[in-house]
Amino acid sequence: MEKISSAFEKVKNHQAVERMKMLVGMEIDEESATSTAVNEEESSFAFMDDFNRNCSLSTTQSMLVFFNPIKFGFAFTLGNLLSIGSTAFLIGPKRQVTMMLDPVRIYATALYIASMIIALFCALYVHSKLLTVFAIILEFGALTWYSLSYIPFARAMVTKVLVACFDTEF
Repeated sequence: MEKISSAFEKVKNHQAVERMKMLVGMEIDEESATSTAVNEEESSFAFMDDFNRNCSLSTTQSMLVFFNPIKFGFAFTLGNLLSIGSTAFLIGPKRQVTMMLDPVRIYATALYIASMIIALFCALYVHSKLLTVFAIILEFGALTWYSLSYIPFARAMVTKVLVACFDTEF
């Protein structure tokens, strides 16, 4: 076991030395440079594969949106409530509420909370798939607008871009 771990350490140290040589501008072996470049390329593809797999809707998840929007609406709203709770856990509930009720984002917060209530109402009480899909779309838009309120000048920039895109004469 010690032989295997020492072999891994030698490989790691060799790659680190080759990278340092490249940064400093020293000459390096062509074979080791290509193996290092290939390893970096493979790791970047692996990162993108993991990112794509974990941060996008899979086929089953996207089918859940269209074939069972009530279940998705409930799960999506529950996830949004958990994300608000997680930020309250990180920064404290008092500061979270203070930030949510800040005059800059009070309307975005009200729209976001109202859209979550509407989505839950449509999913759990009305049981209408069409209304639930519209509520999910409204909730996603409200979430985006609320999130943009935390980035300076982001809402103004998005507004200008959307006005420029949709300002056409027919």
